Amino acid sequence: MKIQNNGFLSLEQLQDQYLNRNTRIQKPALPNDGLSFQDILSQKTGKPETGEVKFSKHAANRLVDRNIELTSEQVERLNLGTAKAGAKGINESLVIVDSLAFIVNVPNQTVITAMDQTEADENVFTNIDGAVII
Repeated sequence: MKIQNNGFLSLEQLQDQYLNRNTRIQKPALPNDGLSFQDILSQKTGKPETGEVKFSKHAANRLVDRNIELTSEQVERLNLGTAKAGAKGINESLVIVDSLAFIVNVPNQTVITAMDQTEADENVFTNIDGAVII
């Protein structure tokens, strides 16, 4: 084999590199900081894995418009209600916490809208397939 010192590979070196099936090219390991695939996927998609619900833009606006302020205990109960709905296979759930009603997309763990008891028209909720009262 002829080795060249000009920075370019010879034909023999290229043949050895690309046609020799016994030689495996080592790919550099990517640093993952000890994270699992699920952790990395959750970070990239923004989907919480911890069981905490997030609020859609619409739901966040409704909370502000209706002067609804959630305590940490109420948010914890909302998370618990969403988890219970998920365990039962519910996709779109009404979760009632105290006098507050939340429509939650359970697979995405996202609150779609929020209201208090005085603003629920005739206490009729549509497009849900289950309800959890916490």
